[in-house]
Amino acid sequence: MKLKLPPAFVARIAPAILRVLGATWRFDARLPDGAEDVLARRRAVVIVLWHEELLPILWRHRGLGISAVVSVARDGQYLAEAAGRLGYELIRGSSRRGATQALLGALRALEERRSVAFTPDGPIGPRRVAKMGAAAAAQRAGVPILPIRATVSRAWRFNSWDRFVLPKPFARIAIRYGEPIDVGAGDEGLERGVAALQEALNLLGDHR
Repeated sequence: MKLKLPPAFVARIAPAILRVLGATWRFDARLPDGAEDVLARRRAVVIVLWHEELLPILWRHRGLGISAVVSVARDGQYLAEAAGRLGYELIRGSSRRGATQALLGALRALEERRSVAFTPDGPIGPRRVAKMGAAAAAQRAGVPILPIRATVSRAWRFNSWDRFVLPKPFARIAIRYGEPIDVGAGDEGLERGVAALQEALNLLGDHR
């Protein structure tokens, strides 16, 4: 079912609806070794996820000391409010506006051993096409990338560029983590890193 409301509407009311809906969601998570280290806060990584799957992944990983890169655009401000109330430290910027600011903020967090989450196709797409900001941060900080996908059994989808997902009450949500990706040096290493995270997110989606 597609909803005509923009994702900004959901983000605006997300702090309230997430606490109600999230309590009903049922998660199944499968963790490779690298993900276990991250979730136990023993290792900082760059987390990548598609923009459309933000809400279930934000809810699942709340309270873990993760920082999140959020757009300075209006929709990003609404999502930032929701993420902030769930305990995420916010880093402002995107591929369109404030890219340098976002990169510097991400590097500071990673140097302090805090993982940083990026939506590499945000804030306006194209849908499920990765840009290089996340790989650049991982390369500069010398940390791996951890891809994450969420598969939702029952959801509303919004009529937005990314078909933003809002899981329905009592939805079953499968969280899948890819193996950590190391980004090599130089421009060639960066290009391979972007290609590798794109492939990893695609493959995780194939296992729905």
